[in-house]
Amino acid sequence: MNIIVVGLSHKTAPVEVREKLSIPTPQMEAAIAHLCSYPHIEEATILSTCNRFEVYLVVRETEQGVREVCQFLAEYSKLALLQLRPYLFTLLHQDAVSHLMRVSAGLDSLVLGEGQILAQVKHTHKVGQQCEGIGRILNQLFKQALTAGKRVRTETSIGTGAVSISSAAVELAQMKVKNLAASQIAVIGAGKMSRLVVQHLLSKGATQITIVNRSMQGAEELAQQFKDADLKLCTLADLIPVVAASDLVFTAATSSEPLLDRTSLEAVLEPHQTLMLFDIAVPRNVASDANELSHVWVFNVDDLKAVVAQNQESRRQMALEAEGILEEEMEAFEIWWRSLDTISTISSLRNKIETIRSQEMEKALSRLGSEFGEKHQEVIEALTRGIVNKILHDPMVQLRAQQDIEARRRAMQTLQVLFNLETQQII
Repeated sequence: MNIIVVGLSHKTAPVEVREKLSIPTPQMEAAIAHLCSYPHIEEATILSTCNRFEVYLVVRETEQGVREVCQFLAEYSKLALLQLRPYLFTLLHQDAVSHLMRVSAGLDSLVLGEGQILAQVKHTHKVGQQCEGIGRILNQLFKQALTAGKRVRTETSIGTGAVSISSAAVELAQMKVKNLAASQIAVIGAGKMSRLVVQHLLSKGATQITIVNRSMQGAEELAQQFKDADLKLCTLADLIPVVAASDLVFTAATSSEPLLDRTSLEAVLEPHQTLMLFDIAVPRNVASDANELSHVWVFNVDDLKAVVAQNQESRRQMALEAEGILEEEMEAFEIWWRSLDTISTISSLRNKIETIRSQEMEKALSRLGSEFGEKHQEVIEALTRGIVNKILHDPMVQLRAQQDIEARRRAMQTLQVLFNLETQQII
């Protein structure tokens, strides 16, 4: 078995490609089931965020597994594989393990050290388990990666002052308009990204904020988290008039189609009315043709790179500290991985000894008679099991602890020959 990851990210693909491979949680079960239906894929789960789409897999045969997942990506994105391939990256085993550790720790994020990704990795792990795409190997890998991410955040300062995509958008807005308090601002959506936008806007002094959401209930729930702020609440039915009355609009709604485009904006904006749109949703909430209007400026997640770059340098030294932690967690996973090939031999040895114990105990009890057997069977059972466990303990510990691959293989072969074991491959 091999671990692989195939995907694309803000480093390899523009937002117009990434948005074609965005899978909302309700559709994740079907996508994971589809992946696991391929003949060479044993385990699968998907990490889908605004900045990355990555498929984590355990495959029987690497080349075939990569071919199958690329076929899946082409089908889902409705892009020809020739179009999609230049944006994809493929990582195998150790590189795949290292990549997930770095992702979980925030070292591969657009914003170095951002904390939101750890919750997204945890969500990917949970969904993969619920959809039965994650088995023994990916379960251990994600648990180790989550441990790594938590350690980096508690043992280094990389998360101190780290910005999210939402706060980077607010920083960019402040650079453009200087005085947020004097601006009419609309925030489209009421999810976590929107909550962070509101939080950062308020911290920068913004006071005139309108929340527009599909349901009024969702908008009210968001507003409840900022009870001291005078937030106006609307539904999507009022989207266009609210946008027309705004100076700045932040969009972070979940929608498969754009909510705003050139036609809708041109119909309501005055000829010289300026409007700045900060679209941090993937798929995008604002169609690309909106930028064709001379008095409208549209910024998407890729435009945040300049803002993020200003915050990167101060975190580079912290990232070096984090790398040391990741190496420790990678080594822990590799030790677990190497131990897997001992499971079959250990299991076969224990089964054989247990079979012998049960047979000999049955013979002994039959010779002692039913009255004695019923009275003392529990004691004899405990005695014989204890003897078996004591005998097997040291060989099992030594076999699992053997770091040298060839030495461990020779030890397993010796056990298989000496005890005439029939073993089956576990992974």
